[in-house]
Amino acid sequence: MNTPASPIGSISAAPQTSARITLKLMATLTDYLPQPRQGHQMALDIAPGTTIQDVVERFRLPWKLVHLVLVDGVYIAPDQRDSRVLLEGETLAIWPPVAGG
Repeated sequence: MNTPASPIGSISAAPQTSARITLKLMATLTDYLPQPRQGHQMALDIAPGTTIQDVVERFRLPWKLVHLVLVDGVYIAPDQRDSRVLLEGETLAIWPPVAGG
């Protein structure tokens, strides 16, 4: 019995079980990254539907230190961080408040 070939570009019916993102914690937030890591970043497997807030809570980052948040270089406002879902291949970067002179 011949099985018809799948059309090019067909989508698998299997649900995605995880996505891999890059997490970058800058300055003093680097201390919150577990080992192994490469400097201030690490690859992170997340469940589908994971939000920025979920990642912040997973790493127990103090909210007062979560100041500047970027996903692939795009600023994410504080009121969007609990609803912005992270996708496969994205980079989440978080900076604490910075003082300088």
